[in-house]
Amino acid sequence: MRIPFSAGRLAASLLGAMLFASCSKSELTPGTPAAVVTKTNVSAPGFPEGFDTGTKTAYATGSVTLGSGSWTLSDALLGTTTADAKIGAQSVRVRNSGSLGMNFDLSDGAGVVTVDHARYGTDANGTWELWASNNSGGSYAKVGSPVTTGSTLQTASFNVNLAGTVRLQVRKVDGTTSRINFDNITVESYDGGTTPPPTSSAKKFLFDASHAEMAGNADWVLDVNAGLTPRYPTPAASGITSSTPETYWTGAVSAWGVALVKLGHEVETLPSGTGITYGDPSNPQDLANYDVFVVDEPNTLFDATEKAAIVNFVKNGGGLFMISDHNVSDRNNDGYDSPAIWNDLMANNSVQANPFGYSIALTNISETSSNVLASSTNTILHGSQGDVTQLKFSNGATINKTSGSQAQALIWRNTSTQGLSNIMCASSTYGTGRVVVVTDSSPADDGTGSPGNTVYPGWTEVASHAKLHLNASLWLAKQQ
Repeated sequence: MRIPFSAGRLAASLLGAMLFASCSKSELTPGTPAAVVTKTNVSAPGFPEGFDTGTKTAYATGSVTLGSGSWTLSDALLGTTTADAKIGAQSVRVRNSGSLGMNFDLSDGAGVVTVDHARYGTDANGTWELWASNNSGGSYAKVGSPVTTGSTLQTASFNVNLAGTVRLQVRKVDGTTSRINFDNITVESYDGGTTPPPTSSAKKFLFDASHAEMAGNADWVLDVNAGLTPRYPTPAASGITSSTPETYWTGAVSAWGVALVKLGHEVETLPSGTGITYGDPSNPQDLANYDVFVVDEPNTLFDATEKAAIVNFVKNGGGLFMISDHNVSDRNNDGYDSPAIWNDLMANNSVQANPFGYSIALTNISETSSNVLASSTNTILHGSQGDVTQLKFSNGATINKTSGSQAQALIWRNTSTQGLSNIMCASSTYGTGRVVVVTDSSPADDGTGSPGNTVYPGWTEVASHAKLHLNASLWLAKQQ
Protein backbone atom coordinates (compact mmCIF):
# COMPACT_ATOMS: atom_id res chain seq x y z
CA MET A 1 0.00 0.00 0.00
CA ARG A 2 1.38 3.37 -1.03
CA ILE A 3 -0.01 5.72 1.58
CA PRO A 4 2.30 7.26 4.20
CA PHE A 5 1.97 6.43 7.86
CA SER A 6 0.91 8.88 10.54
CA ALA A 7 -0.35 8.74 14.09
CA GLY A 8 -3.46 6.61 14.41
CA ARG A 9 -6.85 8.20 14.18
CA LEU A 10 -9.67 5.95 15.09
CA ALA A 11 -13.23 7.03 15.71
CA ALA A 12 -14.92 4.47 17.92
CA SER A 13 -18.53 3.54 17.97
CA LEU A 14 -20.56 1.56 20.46
CA LEU A 15 -23.41 -0.59 19.22
CA GLY A 16 -26.22 -1.52 21.60
CA ALA A 17 -29.43 -2.82 20.05
CA MET A 18 -32.53 -3.73 22.10
CA LEU A 19 -36.02 -4.12 20.66
CA PHE A 20 -38.66 -1.64 21.78
CA ALA A 21 -41.81 -3.65 22.56
CA SER A 22 -44.23 -1.21 24.29
CA CYS A 23 -44.34 2.28 25.74
CA SER A 24 -45.08 1.61 29.37
CA LYS A 25 -43.24 3.42 32.16
CA SER A 26 -41.12 0.32 32.85
CA GLU A 27 -37.96 -0.75 31.05
CA LEU A 28 -38.61 -2.46 27.75
CA THR A 29 -38.05 -6.19 27.44
CA PRO A 30 -35.36 -7.25 24.97
CA GLY A 31 -36.63 -9.19 21.99
CA THR A 32 -35.48 -10.57 18.71
CA PRO A 33 -34.21 -8.13 16.09
CA ALA A 34 -37.00 -6.53 14.09
CA ALA A 35 -37.61 -7.33 10.45
CA VAL A 36 -36.40 -4.89 7.84
CA VAL A 37 -38.94 -2.09 7.73
CA THR A 38 -40.46 -0.24 4.84
CA LYS A 39 -38.66 3.00 5.65
CA THR A 40 -35.34 1.54 6.71
CA ASN A 41 -32.48 4.00 6.10
CA VAL A 42 -34.92 6.87 5.42
CA SER A 43 -33.93 9.70 7.75
CA ALA A 44 -36.67 11.36 9.73
CA PRO A 45 -37.32 14.99 8.67
CA GLY A 46 -34.76 17.35 10.20
CA PHE A 47 -32.27 14.61 11.03
CA PRO A 48 -29.37 14.07 11.53
CA GLU A 49 -29.42 16.67 14.31
CA GLY A 50 -25.92 18.14 14.67
CA PHE A 51 -26.76 20.86 17.26
CA ASP A 52 -24.90 23.47 15.22
CA THR A 53 -27.77 25.96 15.14
CA GLY A 54 -29.27 27.75 18.12
CA THR A 55 -27.60 29.19 21.21
CA LYS A 56 -27.81 28.13 24.85
CA THR A 57 -24.91 29.10 27.10
CA ALA A 58 -26.35 28.32 30.57
CA TYR A 59 -27.22 25.04 32.29
CA ALA A 60 -30.63 26.26 33.51
CA THR A 61 -33.56 24.41 31.94
CA GLY A 62 -34.70 26.03 28.72
CA SER A 63 -35.79 25.39 25.17
CA VAL A 64 -33.72 26.02 22.06
CA THR A 65 -34.70 25.86 18.40
CA LEU A 66 -32.44 23.54 16.43
CA GLY A 67 -32.44 22.27 12.87
CA SER A 68 -34.86 19.45 13.66
CA GLY A 69 -37.18 21.48 15.91
CA SER A 70 -37.47 22.71 19.49
CA TRP A 71 -35.59 20.81 22.21
CA THR A 72 -35.57 21.24 25.99
CA LEU A 73 -32.13 21.15 27.59
CA SER A 74 -32.18 20.56 31.35
CA ASP A 75 -28.92 21.02 33.26
CA ALA A 76 -27.46 21.23 29.78
CA LEU A 77 -26.12 23.78 27.32
CA LEU A 78 -24.70 23.99 23.81
CA GLY A 79 -20.93 23.74 24.22
CA THR A 80 -18.44 25.32 21.84
CA THR A 81 -15.13 25.01 23.71
CA THR A 82 -12.17 22.92 22.64
CA ALA A 83 -12.95 20.55 25.51
CA ASP A 84 -16.41 19.82 24.10
CA ALA A 85 -16.37 16.62 22.03
CA LYS A 86 -18.14 17.57 18.82
CA ILE A 87 -18.24 17.03 15.08
CA GLY A 88 -19.18 20.54 13.98
CA ALA A 89 -19.18 23.86 15.80
CA GLN A 90 -21.01 22.76 18.94
CA SER A 91 -22.58 19.87 20.81
CA VAL A 92 -24.83 19.42 23.83
CA ARG A 93 -23.06 19.32 27.21
CA VAL A 94 -25.03 17.73 30.07
CA ARG A 95 -24.15 17.55 33.79
CA ASN A 96 -25.59 16.02 36.99
CA SER A 97 -28.90 14.30 36.08
CA GLY A 98 -29.58 16.53 33.10
CA SER A 99 -31.28 15.66 29.84
CA LEU A 100 -32.08 16.77 26.34
CA GLY A 101 -35.45 16.02 24.82
CA MET A 102 -37.58 16.79 21.79
CA ASN A 103 -40.57 19.12 22.16
CA PHE A 104 -42.02 17.78 18.91
CA ASP A 105 -43.18 14.43 17.56
CA LEU A 106 -41.75 12.41 14.72
CA SER A 107 -44.85 11.67 12.67
CA ASP A 108 -43.32 8.71 10.80
CA GLY A 109 -42.15 6.78 13.85
CA ALA A 110 -38.59 5.91 14.83
CA GLY A 111 -36.61 2.84 13.79
CA VAL A 112 -32.85 2.81 14.35
CA VAL A 113 -31.64 5.78 16.41
CA THR A 114 -27.94 6.60 16.84
CA VAL A 115 -26.34 9.06 19.26
CA ASP A 116 -22.70 10.18 19.30
CA HIS A 117 -21.38 10.65 22.83
CA ALA A 118 -18.17 11.28 24.78
CA ARG A 119 -17.10 12.62 28.14
CA TYR A 120 -16.39 16.34 28.34
CA GLY A 121 -12.69 17.19 28.43
CA THR A 122 -10.90 15.35 31.23
CA ASP A 123 -14.06 14.63 33.24
CA ALA A 124 -14.73 11.10 34.43
CA ASN A 125 -16.76 8.81 32.19
CA GLY A 126 -20.52 9.16 32.58
CA THR A 127 -23.58 6.98 31.97
CA TRP A 128 -26.71 7.83 30.02
CA GLU A 129 -29.86 6.27 28.57
CA LEU A 130 -32.22 6.77 25.63
CA TRP A 131 -35.95 7.07 26.39
CA ALA A 132 -38.89 7.26 23.98
CA SER A 133 -42.54 8.27 24.10
CA ASN A 134 -45.35 7.60 21.65
CA ASN A 135 -47.96 9.72 23.43
CA SER A 136 -46.42 13.17 22.89
CA GLY A 137 -44.36 13.02 26.07
CA GLY A 138 -47.12 11.82 28.38
CA SER A 139 -44.96 8.88 29.44
CA TYR A 140 -41.59 7.48 28.45
CA ALA A 141 -39.95 4.06 28.38
CA LYS A 142 -36.25 3.27 28.35
CA VAL A 143 -34.77 1.84 25.16
CA GLY A 144 -32.06 -0.78 25.53
CA SER A 145 -29.30 -0.62 28.12
CA PRO A 146 -27.39 2.24 29.79
CA VAL A 147 -24.38 3.51 27.83
CA THR A 148 -21.05 4.59 29.32
CA THR A 149 -19.00 7.28 27.62
CA GLY A 150 -15.33 7.26 26.72
CA SER A 151 -12.75 9.90 25.89
CA THR A 152 -13.63 10.15 22.19
CA LEU A 153 -16.90 10.34 20.31
CA GLN A 154 -18.54 6.96 19.96
CA THR A 155 -21.82 6.01 18.31
CA ALA A 156 -24.49 4.20 20.30
CA SER A 157 -27.23 2.55 18.23
CA PHE A 158 -30.74 1.59 19.38
CA ASN A 159 -33.59 -0.27 17.69
CA VAL A 160 -36.53 1.86 18.84
CA ASN A 161 -38.96 0.47 16.24
CA LEU A 162 -42.05 2.47 17.21
CA ALA A 163 -44.60 3.45 14.57
CA GLY A 164 -46.81 6.52 14.82
CA THR A 165 -45.81 9.66 16.72
CA VAL A 166 -42.56 9.38 18.65
CA ARG A 167 -40.39 11.77 20.63
CA LEU A 168 -37.03 11.03 22.25
CA GLN A 169 -35.07 12.00 25.36
CA VAL A 170 -31.43 11.45 26.26
CA ARG A 171 -30.95 11.27 30.04
CA LYS A 172 -27.72 11.40 32.03
CA VAL A 173 -28.33 8.87 34.80
CA ASP A 174 -25.15 8.65 36.89
CA GLY A 175 -26.02 11.79 38.88
CA THR A 176 -22.40 12.93 39.12
CA THR A 177 -20.94 16.30 38.26
CA SER A 178 -18.99 14.80 35.36
CA ARG A 179 -20.20 16.15 32.05
CA ILE A 180 -21.16 14.34 28.84
CA ASN A 181 -21.26 15.67 25.28
CA PHE A 182 -23.91 14.51 22.80
CA ASP A 183 -23.87 15.16 19.06
CA ASN A 184 -25.11 13.92 15.68
CA ILE A 185 -28.38 12.19 16.58
CA THR A 186 -29.80 10.23 13.63
CA VAL A 187 -33.30 8.78 13.37
CA GLU A 188 -34.65 6.42 10.73
CA SER A 189 -38.38 6.54 10.07
CA TYR A 190 -40.45 3.46 10.88
CA ASP A 191 -43.99 2.55 9.89
CA GLY A 192 -44.22 -0.94 11.36
CA GLY A 193 -44.45 -2.69 8.01
CA THR A 194 -41.96 -5.01 6.44
CA THR A 195 -40.43 -5.27 3.04
CA PRO A 196 -40.38 -8.56 1.18
CA PRO A 197 -37.36 -10.64 2.17
CA PRO A 198 -34.35 -10.44 -0.13
CA THR A 199 -34.31 -12.83 -3.03
CA SER A 200 -32.28 -15.98 -2.55
CA SER A 201 -29.59 -14.57 -4.85
CA ALA A 202 -28.93 -11.53 -2.64
CA LYS A 203 -25.98 -12.03 -0.28
CA LYS A 204 -24.93 -9.98 2.74
CA PHE A 205 -21.39 -8.63 2.96
CA LEU A 206 -20.02 -7.19 6.21
CA PHE A 207 -17.00 -4.88 5.91
CA ASP A 208 -14.98 -4.59 9.10
CA ALA A 209 -14.18 -1.18 10.60
CA SER A 210 -13.66 -2.43 14.16
CA HIS A 211 -9.91 -3.06 13.96
CA ALA A 212 -8.38 0.33 13.19
CA GLU A 213 -8.89 0.12 9.43
CA MET A 214 -8.80 3.94 9.50
CA ALA A 215 -5.60 4.21 11.54
CA GLY A 216 -3.00 6.68 10.35
CA ASN A 217 -3.61 7.59 6.73
CA ALA A 218 -5.60 4.44 5.93
CA ASP A 219 -9.25 4.48 4.93
CA TRP A 220 -10.22 0.83 4.38
CA VAL A 221 -13.95 1.25 4.96
CA LEU A 222 -17.09 1.68 2.86
CA ASP A 223 -18.09 5.09 4.14
CA VAL A 224 -16.93 7.75 6.60
CA ASN A 225 -19.25 10.41 8.01
CA ALA A 226 -17.50 13.10 10.07
CA GLY A 227 -14.83 10.61 11.10
CA LEU A 228 -17.31 7.86 12.01
CA THR A 229 -18.05 4.59 10.21
CA PRO A 230 -21.83 3.97 10.30
CA ARG A 231 -23.34 0.50 10.08
CA TYR A 232 -25.30 1.56 7.02
CA PRO A 233 -23.36 3.72 4.55
CA THR A 234 -25.08 6.97 3.65
CA PRO A 235 -26.77 7.90 1.39
CA ALA A 236 -28.81 4.70 1.51
CA ALA A 237 -27.86 1.79 -0.73
CA SER A 238 -31.41 1.86 -2.10
CA GLY A 239 -30.43 4.97 -4.08
CA ILE A 240 -27.72 3.18 -6.06
CA THR A 241 -28.44 2.65 -9.76
CA SER A 242 -26.38 1.23 -12.60
CA SER A 243 -24.87 4.68 -13.21
CA THR A 244 -24.05 5.59 -9.59
CA PRO A 245 -20.36 6.56 -9.18
CA GLU A 246 -18.23 5.08 -6.40
CA THR A 247 -18.04 8.55 -4.83
CA TYR A 248 -21.63 7.95 -3.65
CA TRP A 249 -19.87 6.79 -0.46
CA THR A 250 -16.68 8.21 1.02
CA GLY A 251 -14.43 5.31 2.08
CA ALA A 252 -11.48 4.07 0.05
CA VAL A 253 -13.24 0.74 -0.66
CA SER A 254 -16.56 2.38 -1.57
CA ALA A 255 -16.14 1.30 -5.21
CA TRP A 256 -16.16 -2.32 -4.04
CA GLY A 257 -19.30 -1.81 -1.96
CA VAL A 258 -21.16 0.14 -4.64
CA ALA A 259 -20.29 -2.55 -7.19
CA LEU A 260 -21.69 -5.29 -4.93
CA VAL A 261 -24.93 -3.35 -4.49
CA LYS A 262 -25.21 -2.96 -8.26
CA LEU A 263 -24.97 -6.75 -8.46
CA GLY A 264 -27.98 -7.03 -6.14
CA HIS A 265 -26.25 -7.64 -2.81
CA GLU A 266 -26.34 -5.94 0.60
CA VAL A 267 -23.37 -4.31 2.32
CA GLU A 268 -22.87 -3.13 5.88
CA THR A 269 -20.03 -1.87 8.05
CA LEU A 270 -19.08 -3.34 11.42
CA PRO A 271 -18.43 -0.02 13.18
CA SER A 272 -15.39 0.81 15.24
CA GLY A 273 -15.84 -0.22 18.86
CA THR A 274 -18.04 -3.22 17.99
CA GLY A 275 -16.91 -6.74 18.86
CA ILE A 276 -16.83 -9.61 16.37
CA THR A 277 -19.08 -12.50 17.44
CA TYR A 278 -20.41 -15.72 15.97
CA GLY A 279 -23.51 -17.40 17.39
CA ASP A 280 -24.53 -14.52 19.68
CA PRO A 281 -28.25 -13.84 19.05
CA SER A 282 -28.10 -10.62 21.08
CA ASN A 283 -25.72 -9.05 18.54
CA PRO A 284 -27.59 -7.85 15.42
CA GLN A 285 -24.27 -7.84 13.55
CA ASP A 286 -23.23 -11.33 14.58
CA LEU A 287 -21.33 -13.02 11.74
CA ALA A 288 -24.06 -15.66 11.51
CA ASN A 289 -26.24 -12.96 9.92
CA TYR A 290 -23.88 -12.51 6.95
CA ASP A 291 -22.51 -14.49 4.04
CA VAL A 292 -19.09 -12.83 3.66
CA PHE A 293 -16.86 -10.97 6.11
CA VAL A 294 -14.36 -8.56 4.49
CA VAL A 295 -11.41 -7.37 6.58
CA ASP A 296 -9.07 -5.00 4.76
CA GLU A 297 -5.79 -4.42 6.57
CA PRO A 298 -6.65 -4.76 10.29
CA ASN A 299 -4.36 -2.76 12.57
CA THR A 300 -5.26 -4.17 15.98
CA LEU A 301 -5.12 -7.79 17.12
CA PHE A 302 -8.27 -9.88 17.21
CA ASP A 303 -8.94 -11.04 20.76
CA ALA A 304 -9.44 -14.72 21.59
CA THR A 305 -13.22 -14.56 21.25
CA GLU A 306 -13.00 -12.76 17.92
CA LYS A 307 -10.47 -15.22 16.51
CA ALA A 308 -12.68 -18.15 17.44
CA ALA A 309 -15.70 -16.36 15.96
CA ILE A 310 -13.98 -15.76 12.60
CA VAL A 311 -12.61 -19.29 12.28
CA ASN A 312 -15.92 -20.89 13.29
CA PHE A 313 -17.78 -18.62 10.86
CA VAL A 314 -15.68 -20.01 8.02
CA LYS A 315 -15.84 -23.57 9.36
CA ASN A 316 -19.64 -23.43 9.28
CA GLY A 317 -19.96 -22.08 5.75
CA GLY A 318 -19.06 -18.39 5.81
CA GLY A 319 -16.76 -16.54 3.43
CA LEU A 320 -13.74 -14.56 4.64
CA PHE A 321 -11.89 -12.01 2.48
CA MET A 322 -8.49 -11.32 4.07
CA ILE A 323 -6.40 -8.34 2.95
CA SER A 324 -3.05 -7.44 4.45
CA ASP A 325 -0.36 -4.90 3.72
CA HIS A 326 3.41 -5.26 3.65
CA ASN A 327 5.76 -6.01 6.53
CA VAL A 328 6.37 -3.04 8.88
CA SER A 329 3.05 -1.33 8.11
CA ASP A 330 1.91 -0.67 11.67
CA ARG A 331 -0.26 2.43 11.21
CA ASN A 332 -1.27 2.97 14.82
CA ASN A 333 2.11 2.14 16.40
CA ASP A 334 0.71 -0.57 18.68
CA GLY A 335 3.42 -3.05 17.71
CA TYR A 336 1.32 -5.10 15.26
CA ASP A 337 0.83 -4.71 11.53
CA SER A 338 -1.66 -6.59 9.36
CA PRO A 339 0.64 -9.52 8.41
CA ALA A 340 1.35 -10.15 12.10
CA ILE A 341 -2.35 -9.80 12.97
CA TRP A 342 -3.47 -12.29 10.33
CA ASN A 343 -0.70 -14.73 11.25
CA ASP A 344 -1.74 -14.50 14.89
CA LEU A 345 -5.33 -15.35 13.99
CA MET A 346 -4.26 -18.40 12.00
CA ALA A 347 -1.65 -19.66 14.47
CA ASN A 348 -3.18 -18.80 17.83
CA ASN A 349 -6.92 -19.43 17.71
CA SER A 350 -8.76 -21.93 19.90
CA VAL A 351 -10.46 -23.75 17.01
CA GLN A 352 -7.80 -25.02 14.60
CA ALA A 353 -4.15 -24.15 14.09
CA ASN A 354 -3.35 -23.13 10.52
CA PRO A 355 -6.96 -23.62 9.41
CA PHE A 356 -6.50 -22.18 5.92
CA GLY A 357 -3.18 -23.80 5.00
CA TYR A 358 -0.99 -20.73 4.53
CA SER A 359 0.76 -17.89 6.33
CA ILE A 360 1.73 -14.36 5.33
CA ALA A 361 5.44 -13.82 4.73
CA LEU A 362 7.04 -10.74 6.26
CA THR A 363 8.00 -9.19 2.93
CA ASN A 364 7.57 -5.92 1.06
CA ILE A 365 7.27 -6.02 -2.73
CA SER A 366 6.15 -3.69 -5.51
CA GLU A 367 5.52 -5.07 -8.98
CA THR A 368 2.88 -5.87 -11.59
CA SER A 369 2.56 -9.59 -12.11
CA SER A 370 0.99 -11.56 -14.94
CA ASN A 371 2.05 -14.88 -13.39
CA VAL A 372 -1.50 -16.17 -13.02
CA LEU A 373 -2.62 -19.76 -12.48
CA ALA A 374 -3.58 -21.34 -15.81
CA SER A 375 -7.04 -22.68 -15.03
CA SER A 376 -9.99 -21.81 -17.22
CA THR A 377 -12.40 -23.29 -14.67
CA ASN A 378 -11.27 -21.20 -11.69
CA THR A 379 -14.12 -18.73 -11.15
CA ILE A 380 -12.04 -16.29 -9.11
CA LEU A 381 -9.76 -15.81 -12.10
CA HIS A 382 -12.39 -16.39 -14.80
CA GLY A 383 -15.74 -15.58 -13.26
CA SER A 384 -18.83 -13.61 -14.16
CA GLN A 385 -17.02 -10.29 -13.65
CA GLY A 386 -14.32 -11.01 -16.20
CA ASP A 387 -10.89 -12.57 -16.65
CA VAL A 388 -8.06 -11.72 -14.24
CA THR A 389 -4.75 -11.36 -16.04
CA GLN A 390 -2.67 -9.08 -13.78
CA LEU A 391 -2.20 -7.97 -10.18
CA LYS A 392 -0.21 -4.90 -9.19
CA PHE A 393 1.29 -4.54 -5.71
CA SER A 394 2.46 -1.15 -4.47
CA ASN A 395 4.22 -2.31 -1.31
CA GLY A 396 2.60 -5.59 -0.36
CA ALA A 397 3.56 -8.84 1.33
CA THR A 398 3.62 -12.38 -0.05
CA ILE A 399 2.05 -15.68 1.01
CA ASN A 400 3.62 -19.02 1.91
CA LYS A 401 1.45 -22.06 1.27
CA THR A 402 1.79 -25.01 3.65
CA SER A 403 2.93 -28.05 1.69
CA GLY A 404 0.04 -30.43 1.06
CA SER A 405 -2.59 -28.00 2.33
CA GLN A 406 -5.94 -27.23 0.74
CA ALA A 407 -4.88 -23.68 -0.15
CA GLN A 408 -4.78 -22.79 -3.85
CA ALA A 409 -2.26 -20.21 -5.03
CA LEU A 410 -3.73 -18.02 -7.76
CA ILE A 411 -1.13 -15.36 -8.59
CA TRP A 412 2.63 -15.39 -7.97
CA ARG A 413 5.39 -12.82 -8.31
CA ASN A 414 6.15 -12.22 -11.96
CA THR A 415 9.50 -14.07 -12.10
CA SER A 416 8.66 -16.77 -9.56
CA THR A 417 7.98 -20.42 -10.21
CA GLN A 418 4.40 -21.38 -9.38
CA GLY A 419 5.29 -23.02 -6.09
CA LEU A 420 4.68 -22.66 -2.35
CA SER A 421 6.10 -19.14 -1.90
CA ASN A 422 6.10 -15.70 -3.54
CA ILE A 423 2.31 -15.89 -3.77
CA MET A 424 0.33 -12.65 -4.06
CA CYS A 425 -3.22 -14.01 -4.00
CA ALA A 426 -4.65 -17.34 -2.87
CA SER A 427 -7.89 -19.06 -1.97
CA SER A 428 -8.67 -21.81 0.49
CA THR A 429 -11.45 -23.72 2.19
CA TYR A 430 -12.05 -24.75 5.79
CA GLY A 431 -15.01 -26.84 6.87
CA THR A 432 -17.81 -25.74 4.56
CA GLY A 433 -16.54 -22.17 4.22
CA ARG A 434 -14.20 -20.35 1.88
CA VAL A 435 -11.32 -17.87 2.20
CA VAL A 436 -9.54 -15.50 -0.20
CA VAL A 437 -6.38 -13.58 0.68
CA VAL A 438 -4.70 -10.66 -1.14
CA THR A 439 -1.57 -9.32 0.55
CA ASP A 440 -1.71 -5.69 -0.53
CA SER A 441 -4.47 -3.17 0.14
CA SER A 442 -3.59 -1.08 -2.93
CA PRO A 443 -5.63 -3.04 -5.51
CA ALA A 444 -8.89 -2.42 -3.59
CA ASP A 445 -8.14 1.28 -3.06
CA ASP A 446 -10.53 3.34 -5.19
CA GLY A 447 -8.61 6.60 -4.82
CA THR A 448 -11.27 8.50 -2.87
CA GLY A 449 -11.45 8.66 0.90
CA SER A 450 -11.82 10.89 3.92
CA PRO A 451 -10.68 14.51 3.61
CA GLY A 452 -6.96 14.82 4.26
CA ASN A 453 -6.11 11.22 3.41
CA THR A 454 -3.80 10.38 0.52
CA VAL A 455 -5.17 7.41 -1.40
CA TYR A 456 -4.58 6.02 -4.89
CA PRO A 457 -6.87 4.62 -7.62
CA GLY A 458 -5.73 1.00 -7.46
CA TRP A 459 -9.25 -0.26 -8.19
CA THR A 460 -9.13 1.23 -11.70
CA GLU A 461 -5.35 1.39 -12.20
CA VAL A 462 -5.31 -2.19 -13.48
CA ALA A 463 -8.48 -3.52 -15.12
CA SER A 464 -8.10 -6.90 -13.42
CA HIS A 465 -8.28 -5.48 -9.88
CA ALA A 466 -12.04 -4.92 -9.79
CA LYS A 467 -12.60 -8.24 -11.58
CA LEU A 468 -10.46 -10.11 -9.05
CA HIS A 469 -12.15 -8.64 -5.97
CA LEU A 470 -15.68 -9.02 -7.33
CA ASN A 471 -15.15 -12.55 -8.66
CA ALA A 472 -13.61 -13.50 -5.31
CA SER A 473 -16.51 -11.89 -3.43
CA LEU A 474 -19.04 -13.92 -5.41
CA TRP A 475 -17.01 -17.11 -4.97
CA LEU A 476 -16.89 -16.53 -1.22
CA ALA A 477 -20.67 -16.03 -1.23
CA LYS A 478 -21.01 -19.32 -3.17
CA GLN A 479 -22.52 -17.61 -6.17
CA GLN A 480 -19.97 -18.97 -8.60
